[in-house]
Amino acid sequence: MVLVIASDHAGFEGKEFIKKVLDENKVPYKDLGPATNERVDYPEYGASVAGAVSRGEAERGILVCGSGIGMSIVANKFPRVRATLVYDKYTAEMSRQHNDSNVLVVGGRTTKLESIKEIVNLWLKTDFDGGRHANRILQIDELEKKLMK
Repeated sequence: MVLVIASDHAGFEGKEFIKKVLDENKVPYKDLGPATNERVDYPEYGASVAGAVSRGEAERGILVCGSGIGMSIVANKFPRVRATLVYDKYTAEMSRQHNDSNVLVVGGRTTKLESIKEIVNLWLKTDFDGGRHANRILQIDELEKKLMK
């Protein structure tokens, strides 16, 4: 799996923590920034991850900002991106099983690091259920095509 990760300044600590979780799980990733916790604007970093997933350069992505809301908004502007703001184990599992989430978004200021670890681990190992959910993903894809004309 090719995975990309980025944050803004508010999510920097969370991003660095997630990189350790990925290393523990031997999941290769590319850090798209920032390199420090100095103030940056989240749209640039959200777009870098979502763009890589949208273009097929990465299979999945992870984004971290203060609340996760801004990164979610940015990421879901990109075709073929299903970014989900996840805040516990249940939403991590459902985001993969029912929505085939390909971009995980967490709030660095709203989610404790231990919870982030549980979320990332569950999100990485949970498969898409397919079935009736696959039809819904196709409906989303069709809607996206229609709106992007």
